[in-house]
Amino acid sequence: MALNTSAETPLPVGEVSRLIGGWIERLGAVWVEGQITQLSRRPGAGVVFMTLRDPAHDISVSVTCYRKVFDAVVDVVAEGARVVVHAKPEWYGPRGQLSLRAAEIRPVGIGELLARLERLKKELAGEGLFAPEHKKSLPFLPQLIGLVCGRASAAERDVLENARRRWPAVRFEVRNVPVQGVHAVPQVVGAVKELDALAGVDVIIVARGGGSVEDLLPFSSEELVRTVAACRTPVVSAIGHEPDAPLLDLVADVRASTPTDAAKKVVPEVGEEYERVRQLLDRARRTVESFVDREESGLTHALGRPSMRDPHRMIDERAERVSALTDRARRTLGHLLDRADSELTHTRARVVALSPAATLRRGYAVLQRADGAVVRSPGEVVADEELRARVADGEFTVRRTDG
Repeated sequence: MALNTSAETPLPVGEVSRLIGGWIERLGAVWVEGQITQLSRRPGAGVVFMTLRDPAHDISVSVTCYRKVFDAVVDVVAEGARVVVHAKPEWYGPRGQLSLRAAEIRPVGIGELLARLERLKKELAGEGLFAPEHKKSLPFLPQLIGLVCGRASAAERDVLENARRRWPAVRFEVRNVPVQGVHAVPQVVGAVKELDALAGVDVIIVARGGGSVEDLLPFSSEELVRTVAACRTPVVSAIGHEPDAPLLDLVADVRASTPTDAAKKVVPEVGEEYERVRQLLDRARRTVESFVDREESGLTHALGRPSMRDPHRMIDERAERVSALTDRARRTLGHLLDRADSELTHTRARVVALSPAATLRRGYAVLQRADGAVVRSPGEVVADEELRARVADGEFTVRRTDG
């Protein structure tokens, strides 16, 4: 129940401590898992003191146990070991301090750790965090590289030296953090987040020079995996070449077998790039020269043709042909006109020869009655009938008389 207190009726410190102790007493014994960071076994003392830390968070709690409890696991438990403790929470009132009184300590074996990692791997894979379509491509020539590694470590030296040997102008933003132990996960996660948010960082390398399965456990942390999956900047995992690869290798955009390999994957080699540029220039030069030679050969061949050597020749030939055709047309038309004129003359002569006027000029006459009818027979004319006689040069009147 909530206590009724006020500024006028406060509780003494001792009473608050006593109440907290009472609440904690009601919790009962619990099983707790963590990593031993401090271990104190004073000679002659019957109690062992240790600190149990959460491997994924910056949280720890003091643990005490009787020496006989610790002696049962003394051969397999040391600082840095993962353990499961059956303990009862205790509150030390005079100092206001919470601790656990351990009644049993069990080391977490490698097999159990690997089984947990396998379950976590399947869970994260089911969410799609390892899917290839989520991988980001590395920039061709990063201007600024973020590096997360141990302080003064061989991994840091390998990355920096090999990268600068390959491309001397490359720059690094280095974050030195613990790469094993209880402080590794939060500090590695914080460094990755800081570099991802830093403007100008083109790629992030997380490097460590290999190690045992226990040493590499921080790089299989769920928090680190999710942090890398959410990064906007491409991330390269360079955690060594252990057979059991940490989960960071699966979520990273690129996996390098060693820190040296990471430098080779991220930074191009200036000599190789210079040689590639030289080869491309030679190839371009050969292509252009081949094109020019081919076009020049074609132009020479074209200029060697008769039409190009004497371009007016074809025009002259065509002019001669046009002139010949014109003369031929003129002659043909003249022949046609002469023949038509001859035929017309002959036709006209025949018409003239066969015309009534020509007959009249030969001495013939045409007699017509008063109504204009032509007389064709003497019987058609009566006595004293006046007729009109038409001759070649005119006409006159005649009369029939019988005598």
